[in-house]
Amino acid sequence: MNLSDYIKKRNGVPLGANNSLRNIIFRSLGAGKFSTFWKYWNPIWSFYLGKFVFKPIKTILPPSLSLILTFGFCGLLHDAVIMLIRWKFTLLFTPWFLIMGLWVIISNFTKLDYSMYRWINRAIINILIIGSCFILAYQIRI
Repeated sequence: MNLSDYIKKRNGVPLGANNSLRNIIFRSLGAGKFSTFWKYWNPIWSFYLGKFVFKPIKTILPPSLSLILTFGFCGLLHDAVIMLIRWKFTLLFTPWFLIMGLWVIISNFTKLDYSMYRWINRAIINILIIGSCFILAYQIRI
């Protein structure tokens, strides 16, 4: 699958469509599972992470560990940008994304599903999960 097809599948509209950002936000925040949130969030970034990080790691490691490492790599890239801007070593996004990746695995394992709730409730749950992971990562940041 190429990038354009991937974005249309995840976002419901083609790359560069006028309502693309609205669809990303509406679909991701309204997801009934935390793993589904990540299927819709930033489809361009997830396409390349999936193709060049997750799939190669998955050839040598179990899928769950590959997913957590992919989240960690994504966080490390975010931290690298911050370190270049601030010119100071710091890790916040890496532990944050590792925790969110771990939560994806845990919530899938426990079959945590809140899709029966209204959109606003699902959005609040997803925001609370992301925020809680951030608070925990902030406490252990390097």
